[in-house]
Amino acid sequence: MKECIIDALIDTLKLLPYLLITFLLLEFLEHKFSKNNEKILSKTKKGGPIIGGILGALPQCGFSSMAAELFSSRVITMGTLIAVFLSTSDEMLPIMISEKVSILLLLKIIGFKVLVGITIGFLIDLLYKKNKKEEIHIHELCEHDHCDCEHDGVFLASIKHTLQIGLFILIANLIISILIFKIGENNLGNVLLHKNFLTYFIASLIGLIPNCAGSVIITELYLSKLISIGNLLSGLLTGSGLGILLLFKTNKNIKENLSILSIIYFVGVIVGIIVDIIL
Repeated sequence: MKECIIDALIDTLKLLPYLLITFLLLEFLEHKFSKNNEKILSKTKKGGPIIGGILGALPQCGFSSMAAELFSSRVITMGTLIAVFLSTSDEMLPIMISEKVSILLLLKIIGFKVLVGITIGFLIDLLYKKNKKEEIHIHELCEHDHCDCEHDGVFLASIKHTLQIGLFILIANLIISILIFKIGENNLGNVLLHKNFLTYFIASLIGLIPNCAGSVIITELYLSKLISIGNLLSGLLTGSGLGILLLFKTNKNIKENLSILSIIYFVGVIVGIIVDIIL
């Protein structure tokens, strides 16, 4: 139990710098916003999935948390958010490096995740035309958290939001860590050892666990040659750390959140199946 508390604290502390940077950006835009800035920001949204896919590939889940906040304020599009979520590497990269996996295989996995993220991201932005009509509403961030940020400076307001969300993440991490401790990582891993069609659905579901445990289980099983490359990709594509959790916390549109969750989940399942069929 002590390890659960320590792990939850460490995971939360890792995310705080990313959250602070995100809120500094949001507060700056809120204080300095103009029609000119809105036009510039709208234009940059078009290439968002490319930037999101590349940033998400960095070996941590901080960018998925940032993306959730930015999407909730409509600074980035749904396609960009999904590109980040699908390409997020989380714990896969450090585990594979420590196990001395070939650099070529690593680059193939990361590159494939980025490619899937960018492709699906652009497709979603093309289909989800609502994004083009939506206005940026950063001010709703303060209304949602019931804070008094209009009387604070950019830095103080950013710290307030970071601490509020940080507390939420800490509590969520503790609950998830305790649940995984009670269930047992081995038990979670065992459900993937029955090689059948359902393993892709299970792998994607394990990847959705808003904690590093999901990607650790999936990666370790693959390195032990107990699951296929398709199962690995199913779990890794859906593993976006605490990004999904923060999306439900900050975005009030539950139907939209469920749509994003469903897209991420079924992309993981379908891509995993296709990869195993081809290979």
